[in-house]
Amino acid sequence: MRAELSNRPADAEPSGARSRRRSQWIGLLPILPALLIVVGLFIYPFAYGLILSLHPQGASAKAGMLANYAAFFGDPRERLSIWNTLRLAVPVTLVDLAIALPLAYQLRRPIPGQRFITGLLVVPMTLGTVLIAEGMIEFFGPAGWFNKTLLALHLTAMPVQLVHNYTGVFISLLIADFPAVFLVLVGYASGIDPNLERAARVLGAGWWQRLSRITLPLLAPGIAAAAALSFVATFSVFPSAVLVGQPAGETRVIALAAWQAAYERYDYSQASAIAIVMAAIELVFVALVLVMRGRAYQGPTIGGRA
Repeated sequence: MRAELSNRPADAEPSGARSRRRSQWIGLLPILPALLIVVGLFIYPFAYGLILSLHPQGASAKAGMLANYAAFFGDPRERLSIWNTLRLAVPVTLVDLAIALPLAYQLRRPIPGQRFITGLLVVPMTLGTVLIAEGMIEFFGPAGWFNKTLLALHLTAMPVQLVHNYTGVFISLLIADFPAVFLVLVGYASGIDPNLERAARVLGAGWWQRLSRITLPLLAPGIAAAAALSFVATFSVFPSAVLVGQPAGETRVIALAAWQAAYERYDYSQASAIAIVMAAIELVFVALVLVMRGRAYQGPTIGGRA
């Protein structure tokens, strides 16, 4: 018996280990369709766009592979589009979180009218950007109901300009992105065990201690996911910037710059470079959010103990 064991090759694998490994590979088969979809709809277009951006067209072809990026960052008007987009994406994300977080916290447990309130808060998700923009023009426009009410009450002598500027795009994005942020946060808030807060209250923890040491740390993954989702959606804004913004001025966002490069100048290589810049900024923001989430999520603590 010992001789047989000693003669067995060193790299021989027991049959049980082989069967376990085979079952693990078989267990991965259900995710294969999703993996193919991700590759086909996300990874391949990204790789194709990256390669296309490194092959400049026309006169820029002689300037090297990075000519498109140099042209973009060398043009003050193009660089300004990044700032215009950040001026919208970051404040909208913060305001969405500030409004949705307390609402999600209050609606995490059944209360009277909870379903009606939740349904009312997510209605904008069903409208779409174009319909929201049209509604804003009808309501907030110079001849809309909002300005008519202000003029009738003599609260202003002239109509307030709330559309076709930065304010209009800001309000439009706020309305369109709020439902997704709220649903993400209410999902995470509903998963918090209420016994944790009860135990903390019994141990003498005040409202602020329970919020800062239990609720917020447990909500950190949800806050991070909602922030990333809202920022990516608002950073790629296009319809609102055109319909209720000032596309030739303060709301000329980076997505509009990419569209103009592709469909006005027919420079798809330059448009791909702008799209890659957009993706890079979004990835940097998401990475920062994930780092902050990792530092914030340390588990609930009371009295300095985990």
